[in-house]
Amino acid sequence: MTEANETGRSPWAVFLIFLRLGLTSFGGPVAHLGYFHAEFVARRRWLGERAYADLVALCQFLPGPASSQVGMALGLQRAGYAGAFAAWAGFTLPSAIALILFALGLARHGDALPAGVLQGLKVVAVAVVAQAVWGMAQKLCADRARVTIMALAACAVLALPTAWAQVGVILVAGLAGLALFRPQAGVAHEALPVAVGTRAGWIWLTAFFVLLAGLPLLAALQPEGWLARIDAFYRAGALVFGGGHVVLPLLQAEVVPPGWVDNEAFLAGYGAVQAVPGPLFTFAAFLGAVAQGGYGGWAGGIVCLLAVFAPSFLLVAGALPFWVRLRASLRTQAALAGVNAAVVGLLLAALYQPVWTSAIHRPQDFALGLLALVALMFWKWPPWLVVAASGALGGGLAALLP
Repeated sequence: MTEANETGRSPWAVFLIFLRLGLTSFGGPVAHLGYFHAEFVARRRWLGERAYADLVALCQFLPGPASSQVGMALGLQRAGYAGAFAAWAGFTLPSAIALILFALGLARHGDALPAGVLQGLKVVAVAVVAQAVWGMAQKLCADRARVTIMALAACAVLALPTAWAQVGVILVAGLAGLALFRPQAGVAHEALPVAVGTRAGWIWLTAFFVLLAGLPLLAALQPEGWLARIDAFYRAGALVFGGGHVVLPLLQAEVVPPGWVDNEAFLAGYGAVQAVPGPLFTFAAFLGAVAQGGYGGWAGGIVCLLAVFAPSFLLVAGALPFWVRLRASLRTQAALAGVNAAVVGLLLAALYQPVWTSAIHRPQDFALGLLALVALMFWKWPPWLVVAASGALGGGLAALLP
């Protein structure tokens, strides 16, 4: 076991690692998975390619923000429940605090960073995702059948760009894996130790469904109080598949019609969240802080932030012990061989849309992305340094080539 693998066993160490990622991980959920892959698979070797792909596959099935759930699972695997909370806090708090400050009128993040710097941060996401796709494809798509599944998965989700299409592709790929692959008994299987038993898993899953059914009843008793807000944001985190931008229309339907947040403030917050790193679900912190009726400010931001992410923790802690056991069977390994190839295909499709299409518009964008990719893959620069350099170069290019 390497020294990098030995480090990060305490919740505090997990928090610091994820805090750096939370400060530098621009580019949305697909890019976040790329940052996680670079940090925890390639650099620290907390887990292998297949184990990481298995985690990504599980979180693609679960409702909520997939990248944040992968982060929670990584923290849970390293340092138990405290590690899961530490991973979430480190990755989430930087953007959440920035958005609360923006909501309180203390910062104007949309205007604070020049457009060139923001463009550089978008471009570096292309390099991060490309590196992750290449590294995973080398390990998980090692024959013609898996390469074919990867390519077909990418084509399918590009043709049908919906969250349900992604779930359908993963299911079909699992069936294809069952039909095509025959894992051998006794072949080494990458370990994914998690300090959560099946009994605890049942408790967490039960809590998830009890809150999902019970909060609306409690909120009906206090339709304008804290419970109504907790219920609205909990349901948004519990019922959205695909995460990220998919949650925005649901949040708008929850907060604008009741008058908690006016539509102008909602759109201003949506613009601000594009300029901060970390998960898009931290938009809930902005909405909670800007809410009217005496339920905003820091308290509102924190309450809504915890409410929207609570389902993710309950689902990860509840599903992971069953997933860890299920993935050890030979039939599950055959299905996962197909699923993992499809996961690479999903990342490949996302590398094009939205990562590439939103970032690469001019030759200088391509040049900056190529330099970032070389720095990551061949110069072995840490991702945070590549992010900082790309932001600086993006600002310089904007000044020289307006």
